[in-house]
Amino acid sequence: MLSAVLKSPSLVRASPLARRAFSTNLPALQQAAAASKSSAVPNVKNYINGEFVESQATKWIELKNPATQELLGLVPETTREELEEATKSAVSAAKEWKKTTVLQRQRVMMDLQYLIRQNQDKIAANIVEEQGKTFVDAKGDVFRGLQVVEQACALTSQMMGEKLTVAKDMETYMFREPLGVTAGICPFNFPAMIPLWMFPLSIAAGNSIIMKPSERDPGAMMMLAELAAEAGVPKGVLNIVHGSVDCVNYICDAPEIKAISFVGSDRAGQHIYTRGNANGKRVQANLGAKNHAVILPDANKQATLNAVAGAAFGAAGQRCMALSTLVLVGEAKEWLPELAERAKQLKVGYGMDPEVDLGPVITVQAKERAERLVQSGVDEGANLLLDGRGIVVKGYEKGNFVGPTIITDVKPHMECYREEIFAPVLVCLNVDTLDEAIEMINANPYGNGTAVFTNSGPIARKFEHEIDVGQVGINVPIPVPVPPFSFTGSRGSILGDMNFYGKSGLHFYTKPKTVTSLWKETDASHTRSSVAMPTMQ
Repeated sequence: MLSAVLKSPSLVRASPLARRAFSTNLPALQQAAAASKSSAVPNVKNYINGEFVESQATKWIELKNPATQELLGLVPETTREELEEATKSAVSAAKEWKKTTVLQRQRVMMDLQYLIRQNQDKIAANIVEEQGKTFVDAKGDVFRGLQVVEQACALTSQMMGEKLTVAKDMETYMFREPLGVTAGICPFNFPAMIPLWMFPLSIAAGNSIIMKPSERDPGAMMMLAELAAEAGVPKGVLNIVHGSVDCVNYICDAPEIKAISFVGSDRAGQHIYTRGNANGKRVQANLGAKNHAVILPDANKQATLNAVAGAAFGAAGQRCMALSTLVLVGEAKEWLPELAERAKQLKVGYGMDPEVDLGPVITVQAKERAERLVQSGVDEGANLLLDGRGIVVKGYEKGNFVGPTIITDVKPHMECYREEIFAPVLVCLNVDTLDEAIEMINANPYGNGTAVFTNSGPIARKFEHEIDVGQVGINVPIPVPVPPFSFTGSRGSILGDMNFYGKSGLHFYTKPKTVTSLWKETDASHTRSSVAMPTMQ
């Protein structure tokens, strides 16, 4: 039975995004606009030592429904004292939690995955309200995170060590130990999936963790904390704090925190990676992206156009693996009018409407930025094949809606190509050969994901081996690996050498220890008695 935290209508809500989470040209960390505390809306609480605690913050961040601009609540700029209290709780809990067996932690993860599955719809509904996704897409957000929890249930085999006899009576063996206190800093675009990349594996490995969800949509993380407690995660093992710059800097500086997982913008990620490393922390940081899809003329036309439309415009383009860039080889460019027709059929609106295909972008500022970048393409000579700007949804006139937009004849020097727009905007470039497409993608600084659409095995093989991108789809538009594989973005899309989830993710939250032992068999004292006549040897 769920507690009042899940049932309460005043459960934590979401705030607007001052600028989108994955921008490539923004200040390193932005101080969120503060609002005065109000009794008219609920306040998001911290979660410290197993309790939901009202913050004593003096600065608060407004949370708004991106489809309506309705003020849903206020998120605190967690105070220094509260951050220290969360850390103290995590340190104390980590000392005891690491003593538990892998089997005990596995049982907790099994219960957690069951509870998440039972409450998937409730978490998804919260995501629709706070983040703006469609209900179906929000359920997918929860489900893809749930898969990582299921991976954590396989901990018994993944945590096995190694052992080798290296000499007479001498053995060397290696096992992995938890790090202690870890931390997770999350973006707005996947309120459930990204936190579930972090805290279940960290906890399953024997650590405690301090989570900082996005101040723009923390509700899903708060609901997951309630479920974690119900599943048996002890007090202090999972803590949640809120805020922006000061909170992030505290996490980077606190000596008790040994590792930081981050997903977000380039500049924020570079700041966290540099500052965290300077303080001796292990850091994994997933950053920005510019994901290209290459279409060959021999591809299955109908399946390809459907896949591209879904991957470019789904989730209002606010996926780090969205196909935001289309590269058309040769006569494949003649398919663009049909792609535009498919995009026109997508319905924009509020996410709880089952007929809606894409919801709003996260904030007014995100909408304005997307529209500005679309106009920059036009100003620089590109062709606006489909213009989704200025769309108004009946009943949601104040929503941050941008309709599917297609810009063609784009060149690599244009701002709309260089920037990650993070909206339902597809930029299209034309090339004559596959080699040109590969060269263009490899010249881009990012390496998160790419896809090629073709019916030629040799072309697919050439592409997968010559492309310098960490995640490749062959007739698959969004090639995000499922566990037990890891999320393997590369080049400018990641900082750190350990990837999220999979075996690499588990290794990030643990450290190896090697022991060499010598126990001489000849020293054994309790051996079988001899009844033979004693003789001098």
